[in-house]
Amino acid sequence: MRRLLLWCAQNRWLATHVPRWRFAQRAVRRFLPGEGFESALKAAVDFRAQGVGALFTLLGENVTDLEDANKVVEHYEEVLAASRDIHAEISVKPTQLGLDIDADAAFANLQRLARAAEKANSFLWIDMEGSAYTDRTLDLYRRLKPQAPHVGIALQAYLHRTVSDIAELLPLKPAIRLVKGAYAEPPQIAFSGKRDVDANYLALCVFMLPEVKRRRLRLVLATHDVDLVSKAWRFAQASDMVRSQVEIAMLYGIRTAEQLRLAREGFTVRDLIAYGDAWYTWYLRRLAERPANVWFVARQLLP
Repeated sequence: MRRLLLWCAQNRWLATHVPRWRFAQRAVRRFLPGEGFESALKAAVDFRAQGVGALFTLLGENVTDLEDANKVVEHYEEVLAASRDIHAEISVKPTQLGLDIDADAAFANLQRLARAAEKANSFLWIDMEGSAYTDRTLDLYRRLKPQAPHVGIALQAYLHRTVSDIAELLPLKPAIRLVKGAYAEPPQIAFSGKRDVDANYLALCVFMLPEVKRRRLRLVLATHDVDLVSKAWRFAQASDMVRSQVEIAMLYGIRTAEQLRLAREGFTVRDLIAYGDAWYTWYLRRLAERPANVWFVARQLLP
């Protein structure tokens, strides 16, 4: 199922036609409060009232014109200004900022967003894309972090290399949002079985939690797997950490009750709220991360 969903995500014909289908538009509403930022902001305000923070991301990637990349930057600057009162954070893909066109231009755009995030007392996350971009994305982060303390990077637990990447980043006192990974990668570079990915995810958590305890690392567990969260928390307890030091991020529309429960119990929780009209590829990758969500889609076919 996962392989099929990832194949669909890369199919151009489907990407052109599926977003027009009404049932698909209904189904995607599970993960998006709406296509406009206004809907995302409203959802974030509602979550804030219940003790859950927000992480905004405008859908889209692989821009082919630097003017479009500039519009993305301007949009996020407006987002940071509009959401300052609720302390929301933002997450952006490097290819959305022009990495496919000009690495220096993408870096300059990241610098602009880092300044805007600092001005808004917020935080900028750099998303990780497919493995073809891993080295370039890490290079951007290494360049930016010494001049921008409020910047973090997403790393993917299913890649074999991630433990080495973490070790190399530790001298920077980084912020890392650990995800499982949602791209189709060959077995030579990535774990493919769920058990292996879960085991590596937990091992990476155990590796990083002592650095969190020493305040040399900000770690966000970006997973809907509450069993993994519970296991990580047991290791954190062994290091005399408190719940507020364990940060968790989940997607809008997935395990909302668990997000609220974890927040009530004292964990630091953020809801990743995506929005925009470029949702097809992103949506299929989200289904591939947790194929059980396919049943939700299937129900949209019924009257």
